[in-house]
Amino acid sequence: MASRIDGIEKPQVTLGESSVLNLFRKQNQSSEPKRLFLDLGDLGDLVNPHGPHEQWQDHGLGLLRTILHNNGLLTDVASTRACTTWDEVRETVRGYDMVIMNVRSYTFPVGKRAAEIFKEENPNGIILAGGMHATVALDEMLEIDAFDKICQGPGEKIIVDLVRNPDKFPRVILGVGAKSMAEWPMMDRELWPKPASRHLKKEFNWPMEPECGWGPPPVATIITSRVCPWQCVFCNENSYIPNMGRRPVDMVIDELNYLDDKYGVGSVVIHDSMFFQNPRWLEEWIDKYPRRANKLWPYWAAGRADTVRQWPDLFEALVRQTNWKLISIGFESGSDRVLRILNKECTEEDNFFAIDLLNKIAEEMEAEGEEPPVFWSNIMLGIPGEEREDAFKTLRMLKYMKRVFPSISFYAPYPGSALGYQLIAEGKSRMSKENYHRFPDDEKVIGVDYAFYRELLAGKYDDEVNAGLGELQQRRQHDFMAALAKA
Repeated sequence: MASRIDGIEKPQVTLGESSVLNLFRKQNQSSEPKRLFLDLGDLGDLVNPHGPHEQWQDHGLGLLRTILHNNGLLTDVASTRACTTWDEVRETVRGYDMVIMNVRSYTFPVGKRAAEIFKEENPNGIILAGGMHATVALDEMLEIDAFDKICQGPGEKIIVDLVRNPDKFPRVILGVGAKSMAEWPMMDRELWPKPASRHLKKEFNWPMEPECGWGPPPVATIITSRVCPWQCVFCNENSYIPNMGRRPVDMVIDELNYLDDKYGVGSVVIHDSMFFQNPRWLEEWIDKYPRRANKLWPYWAAGRADTVRQWPDLFEALVRQTNWKLISIGFESGSDRVLRILNKECTEEDNFFAIDLLNKIAEEMEAEGEEPPVFWSNIMLGIPGEEREDAFKTLRMLKYMKRVFPSISFYAPYPGSALGYQLIAEGKSRMSKENYHRFPDDEKVIGVDYAFYRELLAGKYDDEVNAGLGELQQRRQHDFMAALAKA
């Protein structure tokens, strides 16, 4: 079982791992470096979070830590999210010889501050930093002297050698990833950090994840594919990780069954950027998930409006036969003008096709006594070039949906994305290494009328939004301000 010493999760040992336990004891008695894998996020998110998404665990940390432990390189784990002050972070990192951290753009300010504190407390310690920001904004990483080694790209094929012999590597390292997710070991979720308050521990179901507002707990979060093959100009994922083979259907189901047998599973979140791709894989999922899974757990997964239109029968079969209950679609906008700006490769017509199809499926399932599926609708406002009528059309589209959880964000020009790089080069981005964060009400781009968007979400322009909608659609009420989410 895991032990907690001085607020730090020590390596967990399960049955059959006596050799690992012996190795850990030897490490404590030898000159083996004392290593810490530091999870990054806003202070307090594992103490008193604002919502479930602040509590999601880092699959990159879980995978890399599993690989390290499988190779005898044991680490402790801690999280800035489990601290409420920087003094707590200071106490947490004190006495370590090595810190490993996964730096995303929106955790860069936290990673930078934590790295500087680590060096103040451990001047001879070494920091190994990887993650998306190391790839999309290397210049900003290089400016931070505390980052001793910076790994760009995926790290699963290089992490063992890097941790074992960091001095043999240059400061900037090109990572090496697996060709297929089939090569990944099953992640040991007990290597994730724990929630850090008594209240949160009751709700979290660690090492599974907390209920997130739509499906029963405990929640199993999984990844079946990496990288979306489309080239939307607001996304930086393609600049970080090359495409790789999808995790085989049988491996996904085997892992879910294992988690259910060991911890219990209530519902599933499939964290793929794009689940609804590769029809052959999806057909195999339709065939095997209902037959082989311990239970037909309801799940959240992402798709695109144009692929729903391209493969409507496949989409309907997934919804009806595999309990795909929360369908996350990146609609982004209800305006063709803006969809072209974003290089979304979807149209208004695609969006309304997907909406009409799910409305129909949901009505039929509800008439049959089944719980209907619901959209998780990702919407973006404040896009450079967007006009007021474009924004009205977007909210009009949301009100057209019969069953929807809106998730609305203001566009954020992250480095690594085509539009982000353009706005940064033009000096129009308000985001920087000091304020890469994802607070919903941030003003992220110079020249965007955020006062208009706040008034729009608060209902000031409801007459304009309702124009052209039917009476029932006009009466649909959404708290759009409450739906404003991190970008």
